[in-house]
Amino acid sequence: MQLIVFSKSFRDKSISALIELAHAHDFDGFDLCVRPGYPVEPENAPERLPEVTRLMRAEGLAIPMVTGNFDLLTPDHPAALPLLGAMDRADIRLLKLGYFRFDPATMDYWAEVERIRVAFAGWEALGRRYGVRICYHTHSQRMMGLNCASLMHLIQGFDPQAVGAYIDPGHMAVEGEEFAVGVAMVRRYLSIVSLKDVLLTRAESGGHGAKAIRWVPAGEGVVDWSAVFGVLARIGFSGPLTIHCEFEVPAAAFDETFAREVRFFRHMRDAARIGLPLTSSKERP
Repeated sequence: MQLIVFSKSFRDKSISALIELAHAHDFDGFDLCVRPGYPVEPENAPERLPEVTRLMRAEGLAIPMVTGNFDLLTPDHPAALPLLGAMDRADIRLLKLGYFRFDPATMDYWAEVERIRVAFAGWEALGRRYGVRICYHTHSQRMMGLNCASLMHLIQGFDPQAVGAYIDPGHMAVEGEEFAVGVAMVRRYLSIVSLKDVLLTRAESGGHGAKAIRWVPAGEGVVDWSAVFGVLARIGFSGPLTIHCEFEVPAAAFDETFAREVRFFRHMRDAARIGLPLTSSKERP
């Protein structure tokens, strides 16, 4: 399992600075954000992405996934073919799409499922053509495919070599889905796992309770990381693990928190690899 970092939180870093970051913190590479304002953008991806990949690999780093812009949802998007072609030339085999939003007050769920499945049929054809697996992320809070159960409504029956599940234990916890149960649903499609932690607490709302959500450093939330890595070890998962760094901390504390985050997940990954007890080595300031 490669331990990579989602470059979303490092928008202002150059490619050389990203390489230095990976070497300094001893992780394996990047889930590369290809969005406007980043070192690789949708417009320059055909030339820039293969070049960046060569630079990274020369430094012993991997780019197993590209994350597209938020509006990359349907296969007729003008950036789709140029990006997939660049990924094929760069030998990057996982692409993350944007998100299909859902409003239960104004939208019919099953009509949306059918509409999205039409899009995935087109993505399946492109995935086969370019040798890229098109992945959809389990994002909570009224996104279609917000957990593994909902995601399977969208991708069940498609070719798992062309369409993949990108699952997220933090978002699954928000939506009340046990990681082991979710994995059992998506296992044929499981391509990549996101790593982030979340704290769920009671908030006061109208004289009763409601759920409050806060994204926190690993080990400080409700995700049972021993269970997560135990499941991944049990099923022999060998895909990438991508650290998202979406914890809510003051800007001055980001670098130190990021370093602890990488150490935490490297320890859990390595323990799972060699069968050590899956207990946390989390550190506190």
